Amino acid sequence: MSESNAAPERPHAPRPKSEPRFPDGPSPDPAGSHFERRIRSFQPRRSRVTTSQADALQRLWPKWGLDIDGRRVLDLAEMFRTGQGERPVVLEIGFGMGEATAQMAADDPDTGILAVDVHTPGQGNLLGLAERNGLDNIRVANGDAVILLREMLPPASLDGLRVYFPDPWPKARHHKRRIIQPDFLDLVAPCLKPGALLHCATDWEPYAEQMLEVLTAHPAFENTQADGGYAPRPSFRPLTRFEGQGLDKGHVVNDLLFRRTPGQEG
Repeated sequence: MSESNAAPERPHAPRPKSEPRFPDGPSPDPAGSHFERRIRSFQPRRSRVTTSQADALQRLWPKWGLDIDGRRVLDLAEMFRTGQGERPVVLEIGFGMGEATAQMAADDPDTGILAVDVHTPGQGNLLGLAERNGLDNIRVANGDAVILLREMLPPASLDGLRVYFPDPWPKARHHKRRIIQPDFLDLVAPCLKPGALLHCATDWEPYAEQMLEVLTAHPAFENTQADGGYAPRPSFRPLTRFEGQGLDKGHVVNDLLFRRTPGQEG
């Protein structure tokens, strides 16, 4: 059957309420009540999981997935080890449906990507992409990135951090929910190795301005741009379909590339 004539995939069939959604997959609330409740910088999206996404979650989660429960410290070197030794590891916070993450993993197979999101269909989609494309350098983490950074990552364990197109929370009363804040950078800085790259991108210009102001003011980070401004989109960040549609409509996308400075505490 040709692609144009193929029937759309049906959503995963509903389950009885007494049964867990994915018995071998991501937990609906991995940290439970073990940590204090706080203002969350993400908004869980409720959408249907397709049959193929559900199948990937069931089969691949035990192999490539992990819940952010805050109860253990991760050994990233062991998690991403290959026959050739250790990989550098980059944390990506928020990956949507995972197409760009899979592309970056394919383009740089010697780097491990720890990809965090709470969107179950996206988790299943990324796991499926990893399997179909033979990408063993992706791990999918489910839950709150703040708990991951604060409780589960050793000091100086990350070679980079990527935050692409986070929720801009455009209303003034919601600005406190934006992820790029001084307190968040205080949490991030100890987890990054000296010289590690913090890369943000957004198509919401007021948020880009706030990001630039907050990052510039933080002593643990320095702008890679000599003029102290935004950076050109680096070749390793793919241009996504949705980003391309926005650019066609005249949206402006700003990239920010900051480096973790040596000898500075977060």
